[in-house]
Amino acid sequence: MNDLISKLSPQPLWQHFYQLTQIPRPSHFEAAVQAHVIRLGERLGLETIRDQNDNILIRKPATPGMEQAPGVILQGHLDMVPQANADTQHDFTQDPITVVIEKDWVKAKGTTLGADNGIGVAAALAVLESRSIKHGPIEALFTSNEEDGMTGAFGVQPDLLKGTVLLNMDSEDEGVLCIGCAGGANATTTLRYIPEPLEPGKMGYLIAIRGLKGGHSGVDIHRGRANANKLLFRLIAGAANLFKLQLCCASGGNMRNAIPREGTAAVAVSASDANAFRRYVSEQSSLITAEYAVSEPDLVVEFSPDDSVTDALPEKLQRDLLDCLSVVPNGVMRMSDAMPGLVETSTNLAIVRVEQGAIEIKSLLRSSVDSARDDLAAVHQSLYRLLGADTLIDGVYPGWKPNTESPLLKTMRQVYQEIFDATAEIGAIHAGLECGIIGGRYENLDMISFGPTIRYPHSPDECMHIPSVQRFWDLLVATLSRLV
Repeated sequence: MNDLISKLSPQPLWQHFYQLTQIPRPSHFEAAVQAHVIRLGERLGLETIRDQNDNILIRKPATPGMEQAPGVILQGHLDMVPQANADTQHDFTQDPITVVIEKDWVKAKGTTLGADNGIGVAAALAVLESRSIKHGPIEALFTSNEEDGMTGAFGVQPDLLKGTVLLNMDSEDEGVLCIGCAGGANATTTLRYIPEPLEPGKMGYLIAIRGLKGGHSGVDIHRGRANANKLLFRLIAGAANLFKLQLCCASGGNMRNAIPREGTAAVAVSASDANAFRRYVSEQSSLITAEYAVSEPDLVVEFSPDDSVTDALPEKLQRDLLDCLSVVPNGVMRMSDAMPGLVETSTNLAIVRVEQGAIEIKSLLRSSVDSARDDLAAVHQSLYRLLGADTLIDGVYPGWKPNTESPLLKTMRQVYQEIFDATAEIGAIHAGLECGIIGGRYENLDMISFGPTIRYPHSPDECMHIPSVQRFWDLLVATLSRLV
């Protein structure tokens, strides 16, 4: 095991976390980590269940004297978001994460770390393995495919869980007890077309947007970061207004819940316009980089000849597509009236693919108000209907409505005050937590989401604050002993 990680405290928690970083586990490729968790449950002689949706449930009896305590569900998800820097060669289905320590932070070398939600899973595994922690009946629920549709949580059957208290360990601000989250929905637009040959005398060029920070499409959506898809098609649409430009293909973004960091497109212009087109791209590049000098200091626009292009979109379809991508909503739509500083409604233009006669556009819509989420979905459908495309709205999940009278909240705030001599904040998150889905199946669950401090999840800048991990663990252990 990595010597630096092994010296961190609490050691059982960090040991389990490091083991998880060595097991490839992007969404849809979770077989190895599922087997790892099952082996641990069976080695400990605990009841271990794998359901039809690849969720793993491990039950541990109460410690002596705690048999009458309420059953506690420790919940986290097994998958992680696979994002790497352009100069990092990494196969997330095969390669382990290279973990490094920089001062008080643990991070990965050029990739996402997987602290989201590896640290929550590690905490549950450490509790299962412990012989010294006092607790009532424990159910550790490890869900599958949270990052790409929450299909594991959606598949939790209403007769699976017995506990009445749920501790979700998928939050990212130590000292904040989360009691609410946004709901969400996927918007997927598809359209088939017949490519047309390039007009005679056209020259091909490749345009790329690179170096953006990206990040979590919920937690980071308010930070003013650039969206590679919006920038790419802004540049192309502007050029199409000036030149007889043909769009050949395009690709931007790769995860629905990550702000896209890179995008590329192949276009063609007449040889007579080539010099003016190159000047235009250079001028726009300077303007864009100046706009985002503070929030995106590493933004670059790459431009190079491309002799491989042979066909393009039909003219009218291209014009309509560029119009749609110019005006499609993206970013923060509305801030919360109930909780100042919290985003209420947002959308992320996550993925755009234009290639081989097919257009695919994917956005993730979020809102803590279900009616606002549904209205945003209708906006997307109306907009792309003008393109002649179908937009499927699926993966709809509800928000988690805060309960400020929660007995669990009261207990955890008391515990936090006692062990840290500080007041835990109460908050909500503009992201999808599985609490909303599971709570919909088990209406009487008392739920809190909490965790250590994690910054920039869903991006290669993801990092976890080492001192906050100890505090997160101390709060978890103390809370389990107090729930009687």
